[in-house]
Amino acid sequence: MRPADDGIVARLASTLRVRPATARCLVARGVHEPSDAQSFVDPRLAALRPPTGLAGLPSAVGRIADAVVRKQRIGVFGDYDVDGVTTAALLTSFLRAAGAEVEVAVASRSAGYGFTPAAAADFGARGCQLVITGDCGTSDLDALGICAGLGMDVIIIDHHTVPSADTPHPSFALVNPFRADSTFPFRGMASVGLAFYVAAAVRTELRDRGHFRTCAEPDVRDLLDLVALGTIADLVPLTAENRILTALGLRRLQARARPGVAALLAAAGVDQEREIDARVVGWKLAPRINAPGRLGAAEPSLSLLLAGHDSAYDCAAVLEAANAERRSIQDRVMTEALAQLGDSDPGAAIVIAGEGWPSGVVGIVAAKLVDRYQRPAFVIGIDPATGIGRGSARTSAGVNLYQALTMANETPNCLGRFGGHAAAAGFTIDRSQLAALQEALGFACTRLAEGSGPVATGREVDAEVRLAEVDERLAQELSGLGPFGQQNPAPMLITRNSRVTQVRRVGDGTHLKLMIEDDEQVTRSAIGFNLGEREVEVGARVDLAFVPTISTWQGRRSAELELADLAIVAPF
Repeated sequence: MRPADDGIVARLASTLRVRPATARCLVARGVHEPSDAQSFVDPRLAALRPPTGLAGLPSAVGRIADAVVRKQRIGVFGDYDVDGVTTAALLTSFLRAAGAEVEVAVASRSAGYGFTPAAAADFGARGCQLVITGDCGTSDLDALGICAGLGMDVIIIDHHTVPSADTPHPSFALVNPFRADSTFPFRGMASVGLAFYVAAAVRTELRDRGHFRTCAEPDVRDLLDLVALGTIADLVPLTAENRILTALGLRRLQARARPGVAALLAAAGVDQEREIDARVVGWKLAPRINAPGRLGAAEPSLSLLLAGHDSAYDCAAVLEAANAERRSIQDRVMTEALAQLGDSDPGAAIVIAGEGWPSGVVGIVAAKLVDRYQRPAFVIGIDPATGIGRGSARTSAGVNLYQALTMANETPNCLGRFGGHAAAAGFTIDRSQLAALQEALGFACTRLAEGSGPVATGREVDAEVRLAEVDERLAQELSGLGPFGQQNPAPMLITRNSRVTQVRRVGDGTHLKLMIEDDEQVTRSAIGFNLGEREVEVGARVDLAFVPTISTWQGRRSAELELADLAIVAPF
């Protein structure tokens, strides 16, 4: 049970007129005062802290405003994942609305990670005088050199770790909260959130210069749906500024105001009446927006986000087809990875490679291996022709991936390029160095796991409730604590000693569907996604860990328990 002071819980429940379980969940999330609770459940843009101390921002804002006023052509470049594509779409949408002439491009996996020399040269050929990169650029020094030679200033908006260096960064401005001289109190924003701050500040600067006397002033709130997409997809903490931006962005996604998003939701089978929450973004929208970039070029995803009503559904169909292909490839790679691992203990870190594994799916496979084995996973696709591997890493147990790769890089020739942040990273390696990398990463992850403190065993829950308390009102109260994600998990409750009255397996046997009843004859349905293999019999007594949700079937709404886990306390 997560700790929560009973006196504070009672006071919050009484003052806010919410269930004790809801109050306990608030307290477990650091909310102790009714005034704080109100701002927590109803985030407002006004609550965003001004970006004072965000290094590089003043220089970036002044230079972008100069380019807009002087009618200079601006190049915008984004990485190939959701954060990079939404950053590019946000900057392009805003700058064009402000009257700027914009050339936009996004990365392709075939060309390599980040802002490449070829992309820099292409912007020069298009006549750009300023280039803005999103979700990349911090470490792309070769491309920055090309830009300098062509007389183009470069502004970088990025949230990846800044390599230590004794010399100033060669960009015109580096907007990155991980700069050593950045004092903005929150470092967890995705690049698209940083781009929103940049756009808002540029709008203020242009307003002060009188620019909007001759053109309409853009409303930056129209960009919040893009911020929500990129922030949720990039798995950054949904706390502080991220929580505010994401909550407001989800409201705009709910309105389906962007034609491409509306078309993609329809293609993904998301009903018009369904609430668009972080789960819909993470499970329905983000994989589809990511799919083209995982297979090759990310331009189809950018086209979708910038599309009007006339082309939105065609763009969505392209993404839907790419996502189906991605799933097929991913399933094959996952099967081969599990076959390699077999039944042996993979040690402190999973380091696994396969010939011809596409670099676009190794990150997803790494995430699935983390879920399965609860340890960091480094999955590498080897190019059979060159012997060069491109790897992606995901983490667990508090292991910082960038630190792990930095430590592994102390072994000579072990790694090629690498970059990323604590929770996700990418790297290159020569096939001949696989054994050395496996040993180096095993050592590094062991050291980092030891330094992160004890790892909790079992599952933490927020509150224990009777089955009768699980109703629509409780589900609605708890949903107000969202959006849920990294560092703001969905409220987890437990109810004990319910009797199973019905057992079904649905979704080709993948999911477990139960009807349960307590001693007061209160009945509820429960669904356990991916729990279809659990052995449960009618008549068994069970303890259930769950998230309360509202199920809608044939127009009727009812409370349902979405199971995270179950324990049989008395068999039939």
